Amino acid sequence: MTPAQVGQYIKSFMDRDRVLSGLLVRGEISNYKMYPSGHHYFTLKDGEGALRCVMFRGDAASLRFRPQNGMQVIAAGRVTVFPRDGQYQLYCVRLTPEGAGDLHVAFEQLKEKLLREGLFDQSHKKPIPRFPRTIALVTSPAGAAVRDMLRILGARWPMAQIKVLPVRVQGEGAAEEIAAAIRWANWKRVADLIITGRGGGSMEDLWAFNEETVARAIYDSDIPVISAVGHEPDVTIADFVADLRAATPSNAAELAVPDQNEVWSALLHDRERLRGGMGYRLSQCRQRLDRAAKSRAMTEPSAYFQNKRLLLDYQSRRLVHGLDRTVSAQKERLARLAAVLDAMSPLKVLGRGYAIARKENGTILSSVKDAAPGEPFTLRLSDGTLNCRTEESGT
Repeated sequence: MTPAQVGQYIKSFMDRDRVLSGLLVRGEISNYKMYPSGHHYFTLKDGEGALRCVMFRGDAASLRFRPQNGMQVIAAGRVTVFPRDGQYQLYCVRLTPEGAGDLHVAFEQLKEKLLREGLFDQSHKKPIPRFPRTIALVTSPAGAAVRDMLRILGARWPMAQIKVLPVRVQGEGAAEEIAAAIRWANWKRVADLIITGRGGGSMEDLWAFNEETVARAIYDSDIPVISAVGHEPDVTIADFVADLRAATPSNAAELAVPDQNEVWSALLHDRERLRGGMGYRLSQCRQRLDRAAKSRAMTEPSAYFQNKRLLLDYQSRRLVHGLDRTVSAQKERLARLAAVLDAMSPLKVLGRGYAIARKENGTILSSVKDAAPGEPFTLRLSDGTLNCRTEESGT
C-alpha cells in the first residue's frame, strides 16, 4: 500500500467510528491563529496531551466571541485524519467557553475593546434637549415597548412630533437594521432626539443591542441617543455608548420629555412672581413720583431756583478764596526758592571782592600754572570785566 492509501484507510476507519464522529472535547486553547481565509486553527491541551483542531469559516461565522490563548473551552466536532500529512485533528463545528456562556464572553470582550477605544467616555456624551421638537423611535413597530413610549410621550409632551423608524430588534440582521436606522436618522436629520430599544427578554433576545455595529452607530450619531433595552437589571453595550441610559422603554419616554403639567405649573408660578415683581416696582415708582410732586421744586419753583442761586454764589466765593490762597502760597514758595538760588549765585561771591579769571576759550584759571607767559585772559569782577595779560615771568 502507498502512504496515501494507508491514510485513506485510516480516515475511512475513523469516519465510521461513532465516538469519533461526535465528540465533545474540553481543553485549553493554545497556538490560536485565524487566517485571512476565515479558517481558525488552534490546539486543545490539558496536562497530559494535546489535540490539533481546525474550525472552517462557515462554522466560525457562528462564533459570538473571539477565541484566545489560555481560554478554557468545550469543542464539538469529529476527529479524522487529513490524508495529505497523515495527522489526525478535530474538525470543530461548535466552540463554547467553559463555565460561562459564549454570549457572556462575547459581551465582556466587546465591552473591553470599546472601553479601550474610548466609546464609553463621559466627555463624548451629548446633552439631551430639554424640549425636543421631534423624537425618532428606533424599535419594533409591533412590540409593547413602542406602544408604551407613544402613550407616555403623548401624555407628557404632546407638542413633540414622534417618528417611528421600524426595525427588527432580535434575530439575524436585527443589529444591522438598528444601526442603519440610526445612521439614516442622522443623515436626514429627521429628529433632535433618538430613542432606541425594546422590551425585556433573555440575553439572546437582547443581543442585537450588544453588537459592535449598533455601538458604533450610536457613538457616531450627532443626534443624542437614549438607550432603552429590557428591564432595570438588563445591561447592554448600547447602554454604555448611549448619551443616556433608561431602565426601561417607559422610563426612556419619561426622561426624553418634560411633564406638561409640571411645565404649566412652573409657568403659572413664574407668571405670579412676575406680576408680583411688576406690582412692587410700580408701587416704588409711584411713591417716588408722589415725593417728587410734593417737593419744593414742584410746589415753589421760584424759591427752589433762588436757593440754588444762593448755593452757586456761595460755592463761587469758596472757589475764588481757595484760588487766592493757593496763589499766595505758591508766591511765597517761589520767593523762598529765589532767595536760596541768589545765595548760591557766583555773582554774590564777586560782590564780596572776589574775581574770576578765564582764558580766551572760556576755561577758568584756577592756578598760575594754567596760564602761559604773555597769554591774555579776562578778569570778571562784580561790576564788569578787565582784559589782562600775564607777565613774561609767569607771575
